[in-house]
Amino acid sequence: MARLYADENFSSPVVKLLRNLGHDVLTVKEAGNANQRISDEEVLAFASRNNRAVLTFNRPDFIKLHLLQPDHAGIIVCSEDFDRERLAMRINQAISQVETLKGQLIRVNRPPQSSS
Repeated sequence: MARLYADENFSSPVVKLLRNLGHDVLTVKEAGNANQRISDEEVLAFASRNNRAVLTFNRPDFIKLHLLQPDHAGIIVCSEDFDRERLAMRINQAISQVETLKGQLIRVNRPPQSSS
C-alpha cells in the first residue's frame, strides 16, 4: 500500500480510515512538524525525502508546486468531503490505480451533488 504524509490541515478521521485500509500514513503532528508554519515547499521536500506522497486539501498551492517541482514522491490533492468514509475510499481507489505515486499529481474530487 501507499506511504503518505498528511499535511497539517488534513482530516484525522480520513487518516485513520486510510490506515485501516492498509496505507502507511504519517501526519505532520506525528513527524514533529505541527504548528511551525512550515512552507508548502518544505512539506513537499520532507515528504519526498521520506518517500511519502503528500495528502492535502490545499489544492491550488500543491498543484503549482507539482508544476514547478515535478520530481517528488507524489501529491494527492483532495476536495473537502464531510463524508469521511467516502473520501477515504475515493483516495484509496485513486492511488490503487497507479503503479507508482512518484512524480504523480492525483486529484481526488468530491462527487457531484445530486439535485433533488
